[in-house]
Amino acid sequence: MSSFDWVNELFKSIDAMDASRFCSFLTNDCVFTMGNFPPVNGKEQIQTAVDQFFQSIKALRHTNLSSYQCDDSVFVRGTVTYTRHNDTQLTVEFLNHFKMDGNLIKDYRIFMDISQLY
Repeated sequence: MSSFDWVNELFKSIDAMDASRFCSFLTNDCVFTMGNFPPVNGKEQIQTAVDQFFQSIKALRHTNLSSYQCDDSVFVRGTVTYTRHNDTQLTVEFLNHFKMDGNLIKDYRIFMDISQLY
């Protein structure tokens, strides 16, 4: 699978709000940091945190994805549209940085501002 196909599969799992499938892309000791939220350590804790986040929104959709790889780092840039439970939406740009361990992410960082989401 090419790195772009891999990135597309990862973001399909996110857009499907499938925390379990999302976590299949992570190492067991992964560190996950989203925006200015505190880092979450370990796949089990990440799955819980991501599932809780998914429950706080109605839907999300990533578009305009572009990805770049340099050594053991993958960078993904795009836009994400969040749909709130009241059907209003917020669209923001994001940049993700993944530190890889083979084909799995060991450090997942999301750079974005979702302060207007809630």
